[in-house]
Amino acid sequence: MSKITFIGAGSTVFAKNILGDCLFAPALAGFEFALYDIDHNRLKESETMLSHLKANYGANVTIQSYHNRKEALKDAKYVINAIQVGGYRPSTVIDFEIPKKYGLRQTIADTVGIGGIFRSLRTIPVMLDFAKDMEEVCPNALLLNYTNPMATLTGTMLRYTQIQTVGLCHSVQVCTKDLFESLEMEHEGIEEKIAGINHMAWLLEVKRDGKDLYPEIKRRAKEKQQSRHHDMVRFELMDKFGYYVTESSEHNAEYHPYFIKSRYPELIGQFNIPLDEYPRRCEEQINNWNTMKHDLVGNTQITHTRSKEYGSRIIEAIETNIPFKFGGNVLNTGGLIDNLPEKACVEVPCVADRSGIMPCYVGEIPEQLAGLNRTNISSQLMTIEAAISGKKEHIYQAALLDPHTSAELSIDDIVNLCDDLIEAHGDRLPAYKEATQYSASSPSSN
Repeated sequence: MSKITFIGAGSTVFAKNILGDCLFAPALAGFEFALYDIDHNRLKESETMLSHLKANYGANVTIQSYHNRKEALKDAKYVINAIQVGGYRPSTVIDFEIPKKYGLRQTIADTVGIGGIFRSLRTIPVMLDFAKDMEEVCPNALLLNYTNPMATLTGTMLRYTQIQTVGLCHSVQVCTKDLFESLEMEHEGIEEKIAGINHMAWLLEVKRDGKDLYPEIKRRAKEKQQSRHHDMVRFELMDKFGYYVTESSEHNAEYHPYFIKSRYPELIGQFNIPLDEYPRRCEEQINNWNTMKHDLVGNTQITHTRSKEYGSRIIEAIETNIPFKFGGNVLNTGGLIDNLPEKACVEVPCVADRSGIMPCYVGEIPEQLAGLNRTNISSQLMTIEAAISGKKEHIYQAALLDPHTSAELSIDDIVNLCDDLIEAHGDRLPAYKEATQYSASSPSSN
């Protein structure tokens, strides 16, 4: 029996989207869906939900929960990763609250920036640990990574393990659709080309019947910027750098040094930037979970419509040998994007079929876009270096290279902030070798 293992299956909503989608793929009939999570209560809830879906759609699959990760992984053909190490409380709260003491504000903090760095440092050791399990019990499995920070985690797996890995995010498939809806333009029949890095990939081309649609997009976007709306940061980046970016404005506000600035507090209102957005979302989800739990777990008549997530379609393409094109995160091996570093994890068009995952060559992207990408890549690569080397100085360097953090704080404050975060996260981080040459020259003034 072929097997799909879901690590982090206690994320019931996401398990419904990915494995619920798999129920609609005839090629996956007879598969086992192996569920694993360290939270056994949430694991049971996801098993119950999927069992209801299976019954309602008469799916020929086996659903099995495991309390032992290696057993869940044994003989898996596909592994889906959706873990969150440290959870919202305490870890995400720490990632927001301690930087605030230094005057450093964030919106989402799960990709780059000080929050993204420490989320990476918590998660990379766990992923390397289950990669060892995979190398032992399912060495040929394909890992579909959905966990953020996408670039650092996927890059680590591809560089430091033997596991076939591709990183998946939903920002690519909704990019132009959301843009066209926002500008009241017809989306059907367009041709697009998207490439860059995760959460900062670029809509390089957008056409219909060979006609470039960017002039009309930019005209409407400039008009829309006259009034307050939710996508002002991306429209400003498009105006100044020439291209639309895939991920949301609340994310991109903290990927660049231009928008969240204590010296210019008026920018927050000017660009409608939702500071502390991720904690608000988490609190809302926690407060609404009882209602959601009834709808997802307690509802024996639960239904599902196949989502736009790539996971089930990639697996289906490999099983059927019918090619599927998608935006995937892979190493920039051989220069898929010529003017980005080879060690970088890039987001490029990929094709899946029985041969596996085949990334497509993009060539050079406009230099101003590569320049913006490189500012984030540098911090990402140093974050990986910190996790692999165990050296505290590399944590400092990753933070010092981050555009938003370095635009707001002094070197001494960045070093002190990192030390405070290391202490606050405690044993959720491995021990790091001291770096005396990076001791702050004076105590923080905050």
